[in-house]
Amino acid sequence: MATVDYFERKLDDKHRLTIPAELRQEFASGVVITRGFKDYLHLYPQDVWDREVEQALRGNILDEQVADLNVKFRRGKTADELDQKQGRVTLEQHLLDYAGIDRDIVATRAGLYWRIEAAN
Repeated sequence: MATVDYFERKLDDKHRLTIPAELRQEFASGVVITRGFKDYLHLYPQDVWDREVEQALRGNILDEQVADLNVKFRRGKTADELDQKQGRVTLEQHLLDYAGIDRDIVATRAGLYWRIEAAN
């Protein structure tokens, strides 16, 4: 079976993103959504967030770069479970505003997480 590294979707009226069926097991541990480095969002499986991102955000308490990364990724962070029936997760309005997303999105795998952007 081919690996899914990209998908496009339309958010529904409640700002829910439907994860493709082939990817739902990847998010079985839950979903974490954060601001990205630029005007896009990051979508992490909860276990990847716990294992990789939390570890990376632990650093010298006086290191300004570590502090900046903590602020970037924790400000507006949401964590949720996928809707088991339809594989949906809600994207909160403040995150959509940050990324300039209205309704159409493009998701691209970026290693262990996904980049969610407005479709242009």
